[in-house]
Amino acid sequence: MNERKNSDCKCDSTKCIKGVVCDVKNCAYHSGESHCYAGTISVGPREASCSANTNCATFKPKECC
Repeated sequence: MNERKNSDCKCDSTKCIKGVVCDVKNCAYHSGESHCYAGTISVGPREASCSANTNCATFKPKECC
């Protein structure tokens, strides 16, 4: 899937990041089908000891887009 489902979104990214699965449907970079359209992603924090302690710092609510 190479087209954005949300045509009102003005984000610059137009292609999904292969291998990244995202289920955060209220993120501006979410494709609507578990893909991420951000140009790059940042995951943290650096001190995390397990996956439950991590988060996507690239997250942006859809209404910001």
